[in-house]
Amino acid sequence: MQKPGSTVLVAGATGGVGQLVSAKLLERGYMVRALSRSQDKTRAILGNAPNLDVVYGDMRDEATLGAVVQGVDAVCCCTGTTAFPSARWKGGNDPQNTDYIAVRNLIQATPKTIKRFVLTTSAGVERSDSFPFVILNAFGVLKYKRMSEEVLEKSGLPFTIIRPNRLTDGPYTSYDLNTVLKGVSGERQDVLLTLQDDQVGETSRIVVAESIVQSLQCPETTNLTFSIGSRTGSGPEEDGQKWKALFQALTL
Repeated sequence: MQKPGSTVLVAGATGGVGQLVSAKLLERGYMVRALSRSQDKTRAILGNAPNLDVVYGDMRDEATLGAVVQGVDAVCCCTGTTAFPSARWKGGNDPQNTDYIAVRNLIQATPKTIKRFVLTTSAGVERSDSFPFVILNAFGVLKYKRMSEEVLEKSGLPFTIIRPNRLTDGPYTSYDLNTVLKGVSGERQDVLLTLQDDQVGETSRIVVAESIVQSLQCPETTNLTFSIGSRTGSGPEEDGQKWKALFQALTL
């Protein structure tokens, strides 16, 4: 169980989910090691908190990862790219490189002494041949996400795999840390967790980020894969006991 004061490496720290995870961890007193290819961009978003360490690494090149994973207590991998060709694919950021090769390299570089490796993937990774996921997987994004899950499952690392539906709320890529922390998920704050890849609909990025942070503190989520969705109603928000009850209900 990772508590405030622990060192957490966040991969994809400037992305839609990763910046929210980083902000929440920083606010709660964790030591955040933000892995990025653009240190200036990371600082512009996350600021200069004393518990923030911005480190360079290119997950597509395993040789750049050895030093950055040393001494961390947990890893939160929130990387991803678009499902269909876009400007974000430039420079080798397509699904194969981003959702499989890069994630595989990070997993393989992570020391076996790690307390938890949290990986965010997607709903539909086990239904990529079914509608509507067959369309989303036209360029292989779900296939590669599932392949990265399998690498983690076989790695021997204590893991948590989180599969959200289509992401909403944000990303807040042009705002500072204080703005990120003020984000709200409107009326869809209730949380639905299942052990199967059986969800459709939407999931708030804010809810996903909170589930990542909360899972670090709950031993019930060790070696657990779950799907997460948002629905209308009040939810656990940042209440650790409510999240713990949700996680425990999955394992009953």
